Amino acid sequence: MKNYTKLSCAPHIDFHDFEEVIKVNKLTTENILGDFSRFHILMFLYERPRHGYGILNEFKKRLGKEISPSLVYPFLQKLQNRGLVRLSIKRVGKKEKKEYSLTEEGTDLCEHLFRRFADLVSTAIEPGLTICANCGCKMYDGGHIEIIESRKMTFCCSSCANAYILEKGLRMA
Repeated sequence: MKNYTKLSCAPHIDFHDFEEVIKVNKLTTENILGDFSRFHILMFLYERPRHGYGILNEFKKRLGKEISPSLVYPFLQKLQNRGLVRLSIKRVGKKEKKEYSLTEEGTDLCEHLFRRFADLVSTAIEPGLTICANCGCKMYDGGHIEIIESRKMTFCCSSCANAYILEKGLRMA
């Protein structure tokens, strides 16, 4: 099993310099979306073995967009060459279908990537989260608002609001 914790992290990027970073790294929307497409391919394979056409269909079904076979098949080949994916031939009637599945090393890589992606998403949404005044859970959107003693307070639900009011012996405004 490889240790993926040694992957380099980009230094903190000041968003004022983001345009410059894009120019320097020659990033394009196509490159960025291509990387997300590859991430999705790995995610689909992590869920279960699939054939190439199944991956194409899964994109359409889940993401509402079509992906080019010229991105999918070379990426699958690259994963196979690196020992992250294994190819097996399945007979379906008179036809043969190539089915791709992750190796143990491929599964380890996916789990590492998913943790890193979760950290990125968490960092991106953390500033927009609201914390329930009673239970402390984090909410991304919405919540139950109560005015308590002239203060606007946010709770995850009316039950938490009522529990808070009872526990503190407060009155609603």
